[in-house]
Amino acid sequence: MPPAIVASGLLDETMTIKRVHSLDEPKSPTSTTMNTIDSPVKKKGRKDKDDEIPQPEFTTTEHIPITTHTNAFGVDPVPVLWSHPNPQIRGPIISTVRHAAQRNAIGAHQGSYCIYTGLAVAAGKLDPDYVPNLKGTSPVFKIGPHPSWADPKKISALDPFGHATTEVYGDWLKKGWDIRPTMAVTQAHLDLPECREALAAGRLKADGKILKASGQSIVSKAAIEPVWYLPEIARRFETTETHLRRSIFRMTNGMYPELITRPDIKVFLPPIGGLTIYIWGDPETIPDENIELTCRVHDECNGSDVFGSDICTCRPYLTHAIEECIKTAQKGGCGIVIYFRKEGRSLGEVTKYLVYNTRKRQEGGDSAERYFECTEQVAGKYQWNTPPWTGVHIHTQLCFVQIVAIVF
Repeated sequence: MPPAIVASGLLDETMTIKRVHSLDEPKSPTSTTMNTIDSPVKKKGRKDKDDEIPQPEFTTTEHIPITTHTNAFGVDPVPVLWSHPNPQIRGPIISTVRHAAQRNAIGAHQGSYCIYTGLAVAAGKLDPDYVPNLKGTSPVFKIGPHPSWADPKKISALDPFGHATTEVYGDWLKKGWDIRPTMAVTQAHLDLPECREALAAGRLKADGKILKASGQSIVSKAAIEPVWYLPEIARRFETTETHLRRSIFRMTNGMYPELITRPDIKVFLPPIGGLTIYIWGDPETIPDENIELTCRVHDECNGSDVFGSDICTCRPYLTHAIEECIKTAQKGGCGIVIYFRKEGRSLGEVTKYLVYNTRKRQEGGDSAERYFECTEQVAGKYQWNTPPWTGVHIHTQLCFVQIVAIVF
């Protein structure tokens, strides 16, 4: 890997660093840090005796390290014992700019929206030291804990405690830690014309509890940002963690150098879309194998889901699944739609439209038989993973275009 992509870490001119990677070519500190400002001396493992919570150490936002290194002076990440059922022992996920030396995750909060935070700061519309007031943001219904939360082979792409920040890490917040939720749990009404049509046709019946006479359905829903535990992500892809880190680093043009320089940090917040879970019925019944469950996992398709594209039929699949979820909930079961914010199986709309053009222009015109061939020709990507955070591990009914196996 070219030396130019490797930079020294949390340094000032008086600091020395223990280099632990063959890629770490020695550099002059002044050539690899911008606006070099001495960062405060850190005391490793400093905790209060009464609560065992480390003291937060704040980093000025004027200090801009290019990267950090394992065992470098001042680096003191909060330990994370992934999959431990006790959130206090597991530890919070910290990836905010205020605790640079104590971060235990690579990346930034808000997924693909983190760039807009930088724009807001650059425009002078947001204080870079702003900390959100989380009062009143706690979940409006209970989720978990479930046994899957303590199994790294089932939970590896989200933080199972990400919705309960104020509940399980309230004492950390009071001490001054900037810990951000990676999930939000609320309730809402869905108003879809297809539900009104189903009512008129007699396929659905209003009960006032799950479905109103207006066609609105009552749902519980959760928005989730991705939080990856890299060792398990690597295992699922049948590769090594080192190869996974290098592949992401290379294919993002070196966007996250800590993937290389910080092998001690096992958690990664990727800059990608998250997902939303919609639940019809009582969420607490989801883990009960004796209660009927209907589920659809759906990748975002803006052209069809929102605008009714003539070359894609994703919305009908989605609305049919919602109809089935409502029916199941009305029978005392539970219906779930997991809506991934990864356009067209992670293609993105630009690539997706290129595939559309290929399909339309192929000999003989567009055909279902050659759909995946055209996609592979342009994109070469494939489907992966769904989350077991809700406690699902057996589906009674799957609403899919094709039969697939999903392990929750």
